[in-house]
Amino acid sequence: MIKIQKYSPQEKLSESAQDDVVNFLFKSLQEYGDPKNDINKAINYAFAKGGMILVATMDDKIVGAVVINETGMGGYIPENILVYIATDPEYRGQGIGKKLMQEALDAAAGDIALHVEPDNPAKKLYENLGFTNKYLEMRYKQVK
Repeated sequence: MIKIQKYSPQEKLSESAQDDVVNFLFKSLQEYGDPKNDINKAINYAFAKGGMILVATMDDKIVGAVVINETGMGGYIPENILVYIATDPEYRGQGIGKKLMQEALDAAAGDIALHVEPDNPAKKLYENLGFTNKYLEMRYKQVK
């Protein structure tokens, strides 16, 4: 049975549990992931500035996780951004990602934005949950 625990600025992960979530996301995000340091920064932001971490476990093993950060820009930018979501590759196709997303949608105060690569299989899940593609994202990188 899947158990989902929510962490927030009011109820933070222990240092070792946060390390476990960072390692899980780093491994499970595969080609769609970021360096561990960046994942850790996103979790620290959620705890310091606002947001939440949802961790799905089965038999005390992490099988899924979500990181959502509050943007502080409600009204003109969605109030939340889904920074990371992943399920353990060995547990995919069992509805864990959908359950995590539904819990995140229910727990978030305000709208949620996310970025997804066009070839990411999770794109279908987001669309099925009601996410739409409103904008084409463009980025400018500073050359230093």
